[in-house]
Amino acid sequence: MTELPKTYDPKAVESRIYAWWETNGYFKPEKQIYLDPNEPQFVITIPPPNVTGTLHMGHALTSAIEDLMTRYHRMKGARTLWVPGTDHAGIATQAVVEKKLEREGRRRRDMSRSEFLEEVWEWKEHSQRTINNQQRAMGISVDWDREAFTLDDDRTLAVRTAFKRLYDKGLIYRDTRMVNWDPVQLTGVSDLEVETEDEGEPGFLYYVRYPLQTNRWEGPQHPWGSGRWAEGATEWITVATTRPETILGDTAVMVHPDDDRYTSRVACRAILPAIGREIPIISDSAVDMSFGTGAVKVTPAHDFTDYEVGKRHHLPFVEVMDETARMNAEAGPYAGLDRFECRQRLVADLEKEGLLVKAEPYMVKLGRGQRSGAVIEPRISLQWWCDVKAMARVAADAVRQGRIRIVPERFEKVWFQWLDNIHDWNISRQLWWGHQIPVWYVSRPDQAGQDDRGERPDGLTDKPTQYCALTEADAYRAAVADWGPGVVLRQDEDVLDTWFSSGLWPFSTLGWPRDTEDMRRYYPTTMLETGYDILFFWVARMVMLGLELTGDVPFTTVYLHGLIRTADGKKMSKSRPDKIIDPLELIDTYGADALRFFLVTAGAPGNDIKMDARKEDGKWRSDRIEGARNFANKLWNAARFVIGKLQPAGDNSVGTPATPPTPALSLPDAWILARLNATIREVRRLMDDYQYGEAGRLIYDFVWSDFCDWYLEFSKINLNAGVLVQVLEASLRLLHPFMPFVTEELWQKLKEAGGQFCQAQSFGFPALMLAPYPTADESTVADASSAVEQMAAVQNAIHAIRNVRAEYNVEPHRRIPALISAGRWTDAFEALREAIAMLARVDSGALTIAGHVPAPDQAVTLALGEVTVYLPLAGLVDLDAERKRLSDELAALEAQIARSEHLLAGDFGKRAPAAVIEKERARLADLQARRAQVSERLKVI
Repeated sequence: MTELPKTYDPKAVESRIYAWWETNGYFKPEKQIYLDPNEPQFVITIPPPNVTGTLHMGHALTSAIEDLMTRYHRMKGARTLWVPGTDHAGIATQAVVEKKLEREGRRRRDMSRSEFLEEVWEWKEHSQRTINNQQRAMGISVDWDREAFTLDDDRTLAVRTAFKRLYDKGLIYRDTRMVNWDPVQLTGVSDLEVETEDEGEPGFLYYVRYPLQTNRWEGPQHPWGSGRWAEGATEWITVATTRPETILGDTAVMVHPDDDRYTSRVACRAILPAIGREIPIISDSAVDMSFGTGAVKVTPAHDFTDYEVGKRHHLPFVEVMDETARMNAEAGPYAGLDRFECRQRLVADLEKEGLLVKAEPYMVKLGRGQRSGAVIEPRISLQWWCDVKAMARVAADAVRQGRIRIVPERFEKVWFQWLDNIHDWNISRQLWWGHQIPVWYVSRPDQAGQDDRGERPDGLTDKPTQYCALTEADAYRAAVADWGPGVVLRQDEDVLDTWFSSGLWPFSTLGWPRDTEDMRRYYPTTMLETGYDILFFWVARMVMLGLELTGDVPFTTVYLHGLIRTADGKKMSKSRPDKIIDPLELIDTYGADALRFFLVTAGAPGNDIKMDARKEDGKWRSDRIEGARNFANKLWNAARFVIGKLQPAGDNSVGTPATPPTPALSLPDAWILARLNATIREVRRLMDDYQYGEAGRLIYDFVWSDFCDWYLEFSKINLNAGVLVQVLEASLRLLHPFMPFVTEELWQKLKEAGGQFCQAQSFGFPALMLAPYPTADESTVADASSAVEQMAAVQNAIHAIRNVRAEYNVEPHRRIPALISAGRWTDAFEALREAIAMLARVDSGALTIAGHVPAPDQAVTLALGEVTVYLPLAGLVDLDAERKRLSDELAALEAQIARSEHLLAGDFGKRAPAAVIEKERARLADLQARRAQVSERLKVI
């Protein structure tokens, strides 16, 4: 006998079901049973989570959406492959391990590179196990046998192959340029690794005047800090800056060419405070005339905009900070100071010298290192770069020509904007953890004419000084051929930007650059699903590198989901750890299905999702996820009812023995089958259009309302086991991609108990996840539209009677009389007489149903289109008591209305704040509406 516990316990189901799926290999494309030759294959690679610790809600959203996609296409009959894996995440993982070492009283700088890397690999193993267990808890149906890691041997070969091909084509080169510099981690970082508060951080805008060089004043005659440094100066130009410490590196003052205030100043020369350096006043359209005074300082070595200005105007590049953001010798009297200490000292000295005009509070857009929290400094550094301009044009064309579709389409504009204005990509990082640059330098000056940086001294041979190769052995063979057997090589110490290896992910995971069966069969992949915030950093690079290295697009569709935000709309950031939610905590409280259903139905493609989560008793709580859990419970109870009805008499206490299915369909049977077909048809349309949230809500409404609230209630009077099983079974298949655990468990139980009542072909499959997704079968109902129309009339009548009962506060146990003038729906109402009596709590002995019923006196009339329902008041209430109650309520309302009208007509209505007056007017309107309702009811009785 099949039994279900009274309540659904996700903890007793989820891990057991997942282990069964995985043990049987059901996630592998080779294990699929149902394959539709008309369905194109579906291939997707997981956005690899960073091995920095554990997953967050953004990962949970990715898992929920991608597993829904994968399960849906697998059930549609597409050969389906979902490749899992993790990302070594260079800077992020190195930062985490460094902090771990610091807690243990150790430092990376006291270790050799190899010793540190041993620590990171140990961390990676621990983190990867944790992440994979979290992913399993979410229910993701990935092929674990194909798991990849961006720093494993196969991906290392792919990275080095890609680097060498681009290097050999001249697209990868080394140059000194400006980068985002983290002065704590001592590396360049990408824009994605720089966090900026949307509203900025509190700071100051400093207005500093620079003396102009004139015939009467050619420069300072007194030392800086004497208070007389600018003595004798008669003309000035005032600039505004949020970073006064960089004044020391200024090499110009800049104004807009259309700014009439400074026309006469252009080509003059100013004297730089503290340093005394002469700097020109130039004009350039890069100036925002509305900022500050309209005149700005130009520091080419410490600002991205100024860097470009400096190149255009051939200005000197004066670096005043070292790699740790301490002031160097170029900072003059401030050398050796930390940059922020320098700011304080310099501002004080500017004020002393009479050069500080004012300092205004100002919200400064400060970029901070995502991992270190340090304020990022623009810094000129020797780095490796990749020329991606040609690749970007091809990637943009791939979308313009329709080879790649972006969902939602509005992000195409952002795609083109970025690719059409792309700059060369800084691909090197000054880290130890990552793919070390596969370039080796000749490093023995005595034998090879090299200094320690691989740079050839003047006058020596023109032999190569650096070698790019797949392995050190390859590099050595090439160097020996040029320099002889005595040559010594040293590998470049930098590592590649994490996004370089991630950019190869769709094809490196399939075996590229080797000619593998997976590469031949599954590339290009079908889908790339990720957050819109990394459209540029990751998606664009995959498309560029895929087209460049394989000659084809890496995927044909890009689906972008939104960000998970806090209840107040703010981004969940590592800088706000109190707002970071561990998905496993929510799974422990509500179950994975509930979390998944909430995440998938909470938003539309590309739209952010607000989490209504709050901490209670140390646990995260969410009303919306609780609502999804209640849905799972509702489904469980419905299945328990159905399965109970299918058991032989005496084996259960749920209900009467099941009867064999009959070919004749009752009106509720025909209606639920028609509603099922309509739901299947619309759900498939929505799913194929990527409207997963709408599809989930549609299934929810069908299961909760149509099936549970209506059809199961009708089944308590007239049970058709075949239809019950058919509808429940199809509903479980419909819902499976959204809530895989509870649906698989119930489907297996239903298959065991109800297979003989329904000849569903899907019961021939070993698992629900392998069964076909439902398709609409119009042949099951001869006149579906008529059945839906008739049932709608009956449902409206029941709803209306229930509303009146609530309005008149009729006790739940009390049965009331009713007269129904049903018109052309008389037969339908008569057939469902017993159900109407039960569901509307009407006295079946006092229920009149006819084509036309004369309107009785003293009755509530419910006009429902072609149907009219009369509810005699005597059956609803004690008329005398109700008259008194309504009269008393009306008198009280009249008094309140009079007071409110008097208040608004007097001084209050003239002097009170507008918001308060509006609130009182709204209250008066509510009172007047209530008075009309009570008056009408009193008039009726």
